[in-house]
Amino acid sequence: MGHSANWANIQAGYDNPLSYAVTARDRSVVDMVKQAVKHKQVMLAYQAVVPASQQNQPAFYEGLIRILDETGRIIPARDFIDAIETTETGRVIDCLALEKGIQTLAEFPDLRLAINMSARSIGYRPWGNILQKGLAGDPTIAERLILEITESSAMLVPELVVGFMNDLQRQGISFALDDFGAGYTSFKYLKDFFFDILKIDGQFIRGIANDADNQILTAALASIAEQFDMLTVAESVEQPDDAAYLTAMGINCLQGYYFGAPTVNPPWVDSDLAQASA
Repeated sequence: MGHSANWANIQAGYDNPLSYAVTARDRSVVDMVKQAVKHKQVMLAYQAVVPASQQNQPAFYEGLIRILDETGRIIPARDFIDAIETTETGRVIDCLALEKGIQTLAEFPDLRLAINMSARSIGYRPWGNILQKGLAGDPTIAERLILEITESSAMLVPELVVGFMNDLQRQGISFALDDFGAGYTSFKYLKDFFFDILKIDGQFIRGIANDADNQILTAALASIAEQFDMLTVAESVEQPDDAAYLTAMGINCLQGYYFGAPTVNPPWVDSDLAQASA
C-alpha cells in the first residue's frame, strides 16, 4: 500500500513537473525569507519619486523592502513577495518594513517616505502597534508617511481597506494605490477608496513615447485620477523621451531607473554631502 502511494506521488510529479518545480522553489524562497527575518537581515532600499515639473528635487522616496540571503546577497521583494504574501512571514515582513520606515522618518525630519503594505496586514496587531508607537513618538511622522497598497491587495477586502484608510487619514497619513491598471480594481469601489496618490503600473509606462496604445491607456488612467482628485505617479520611467512625454501629458510625478535605481544607501544623505562640499 505504501509503495503504491509513493509511486502515485512520483507519477503525479512527472505528470506536472512545472507545478512540482514551482512548489519546490516557493518552499525554498519561504525558508530563505524566514531565515532572513529570524536573523533581522532586512533593510530598505530607497527610490526617488520626482515631480514631473522639477525633476532634480524628489517629492518623496519609496522604501522598498530587501532581505539578505545566506551569502549576503541583497534580494528584492519581487523575488519573494508572491511566495510569502499569504503567510505569517508576509505579515512580519510588513511589520519590519514599517518599523524601518518609521525609524528613517524619525532620523530625517524633512523626509517623506512611502512604505508598502498588504491589505492582509490590516488588523494585524503587531503592525498596528508599530504604527501607533511610531506616531506617538514623533507627531510629524503621520504627515510624512505614505502607505502603499497594491491594487490587487486592496481588492481582496475593499470594505476593510476603506475603513482602515479613513481612520489613518484622519491622523494625517496618506495612501497610494500601487500598480494601478493591472486589471483588478472594480470601479464600484474606486470612488469609495479616497486614495491620495495613484501610481500607474509600469506596463503602460515603459516605451510610452512611441506606443500609441499605452498613450491612450495612460491618459485614461490619469483622467480617472484627476476625477477623484488623486496625485498621479508614473512607475517604471526608464527613458528620457518617456519622461518628457509623461510630463507633457500632465502626469504629476515620475519614478523609475531614469531617476535612479533603488539603493540601500539613503540618497538624500549623499545629496546633502555633495551640496555641503560644493
